[in-house]
Amino acid sequence: MSPIIGALAASGILKGILAILTMPQLGELVSPTSTFYTVINAVSDSVFYFLPILVGYTAAKRLKGDPILTAIVGGVLVHPTLVALNGKSLLKIGGLQFPMVNYTYSIFPMILAAWLVAKLAKWVKSWLPGYLQIIFTPLIVIAVTSAITLYITGPTIIWLSKGLANVIQWLLLSSGWLSGLVIGGLYQVLVIFGLHWGILPLLANDIATTGHSYLNAILSTTMVAQGAAVLAVAIKTKKTDLKEISFGGAISAFCGVTEPAIYGVNLKFKQVFISGLLGSAAGGFVTGLLHGNMFGFAGSWIGFASFLDPKNPSDLSNLWIFILSSAVATIVPFIATYTWGYNDKMVPGEGMAKPVSPAKK
Repeated sequence: MSPIIGALAASGILKGILAILTMPQLGELVSPTSTFYTVINAVSDSVFYFLPILVGYTAAKRLKGDPILTAIVGGVLVHPTLVALNGKSLLKIGGLQFPMVNYTYSIFPMILAAWLVAKLAKWVKSWLPGYLQIIFTPLIVIAVTSAITLYITGPTIIWLSKGLANVIQWLLLSSGWLSGLVIGGLYQVLVIFGLHWGILPLLANDIATTGHSYLNAILSTTMVAQGAAVLAVAIKTKKTDLKEISFGGAISAFCGVTEPAIYGVNLKFKQVFISGLLGSAAGGFVTGLLHGNMFGFAGSWIGFASFLDPKNPSDLSNLWIFILSSAVATIVPFIATYTWGYNDKMVPGEGMAKPVSPAKK
């Protein structure tokens, strides 16, 4: 997922801006029936609609499979003629029915399909004569993998994915304040060890299956908090080099990328990092308590548009929750860092090396 997270975030921001432009409160600056809206909506939605192709390509590279063959299988899953068959039976065997599922916006079926392509291609090449491989290896791999995914693994995984998303939503809603407090307080700890990469597919699946994510709304505050902590360092320090690095880290964190702040400053002055955790726990508590919801991937202050429901842009409740929780996640760590977390007499530690993204290994 990591190679396409940036594109997902950018598209999420664009979808949010489009929702703002169609708000009745602003006089509906853009009509939902206009050509302009249709074009911009297509631009913002394409990365989500064709997500199986993108995920298939990156998963194939990670699994050392054939990215092109895997992307073709992804294209089969989102082909317009098959999407139109959503809900209809593709095949009946006795009492069993194999329904067609809409795979646009899906992730996990394509990851398994990428694994199947890699294994099947290797097996076919082991017995097929070399002079036949250039044609028949793609033919066999695409046909077999597409059939298995469409008829067996795809519907099963989609069903399980929806169940997983529903469980996540239930947990966050049943004990929102506790979930927000714990997740908000610990998420950036996962980031410093690179363990947050395992959560990204869950977030993507969450939004793909339900159109929103309570979990992502909590994680947004963790970016704000680390940015606020390093901003306090930037304002308080009289060291020119540290001031420049800290301001840069704050801007990056408020734009949704916390690594420059964490690895450049906060971990070197560990009380600054802890101050950020206190702020993200407080912001996550507020978000969870009020059941803040998010409709895109872009987080932190720059991701405000992701808190507007594209289907109901006139509902500003989540935007106000975002503003309140982000304000808390800004004020708490800033004060904690400024009064306790940092002073110029502190000697910076070596911090730790930034973990390598799984996609780059």
